[in-house]
Amino acid sequence: MPSLRRTGQPIPGDKHWMTLQEAAVYIATSVKTVRRRIASGDLPAYVCGKRGLRVLREDLDNLMRPV
Repeated sequence: MPSLRRTGQPIPGDKHWMTLQEAAVYIATSVKTVRRRIASGDLPAYVCGKRGLRVLREDLDNLMRPV
């Protein structure tokens, strides 16, 4: 869920960051598959701290395409 102001409205331009575990649940796959997509360059990932990786929900949505 995006960050909310006191009024309950989302902050414009707010990005929804997800851990790899959250991303795996969101796209109904394993963390290993998420890591593979990052390694192949299909899914951009961003470093958070020394060891944490985060992905944007928007990037996960862009992975999906019709068959």
